[in-house]
Amino acid sequence: MKPQQNYPHIVTDDTLRETAAHGSENFPFCYYLEDIWDFDFHCIDWHWHHELEFIYIKNGTATCYVGEEKLLLPQGSALFVNSGILHRYESASSTLMPNIVFSPSLLAGESSLLYKKYIAPVLSSSISFQTFSPDIPWQNTILKLLNKLFSIQGMGEKQELHTVQLLWKLWEFLFDSLSIYPQTNPVHAGKNNQARLRIMMEYIHEHYPEPVTLDDIASCALISKSSALQIFQSGIQLSPVAYLIQYRLNCAAKLLQTTEGSVSEIAEKTGFSSAGYFCRKFKQRYQMSPIEYRRRT
Repeated sequence: MKPQQNYPHIVTDDTLRETAAHGSENFPFCYYLEDIWDFDFHCIDWHWHHELEFIYIKNGTATCYVGEEKLLLPQGSALFVNSGILHRYESASSTLMPNIVFSPSLLAGESSLLYKKYIAPVLSSSISFQTFSPDIPWQNTILKLLNKLFSIQGMGEKQELHTVQLLWKLWEFLFDSLSIYPQTNPVHAGKNNQARLRIMMEYIHEHYPEPVTLDDIASCALISKSSALQIFQSGIQLSPVAYLIQYRLNCAAKLLQTTEGSVSEIAEKTGFSSAGYFCRKFKQRYQMSPIEYRRRT
């Protein structure tokens, strides 16, 4: 069996936390130049990380899901995603997206005055994200700083020094321009919902080969079925059962690529009640039958 063509994709753990290291331990910063269209299913799927993220849309248009919001980012705009926030990017055509991901500790140590006074308030605030448009002066300044940051990557012996200098300038404009409020009860509820969402996802990832009901998913997070539906829908725009089926199909696709098991065996291993139901759902998601998908490898 020939290996399938590899497309870039986000690797996450059972809570959807991205597992890739961004930069190194002694310089936790990384610059990426990515085309969303090149990724599996033309999307950078749901993930979160402790690091901060800034993306810029160099060309094309990106649809961004951040927390409970759906955003359309046109060419020339940018987005800041705060630490710990679930997000997803997709595009309908080639969309070049330079971006930076870095640890807040790169700017200052967590025990320092700088961190406590200028960084921690943003991390713990009600701000999940911020968009930037060239039509708004302070946001246009952020866009220019971002593009300058991108342009110096891979250039010069003092690249790290210049990177941190520009990051602090960018952060100063961001800090001065945002309305930073302490977390209120609704925000705590939002963060609690993200925690519950991760618990329910982890349950699905551990039990997907077994019969799993909406009751089971809700019970693992100690919430009602209606709350589970609301948390999934607002968090990732899918119902719990739809996410369960999607996860089973992803696992089945991997088995089709890497094993010689029959379609019936793979359907059973991934929790489907029958091979016929599995084939119908597989074709809906991948626009081809399981056999056709295997032959493509």
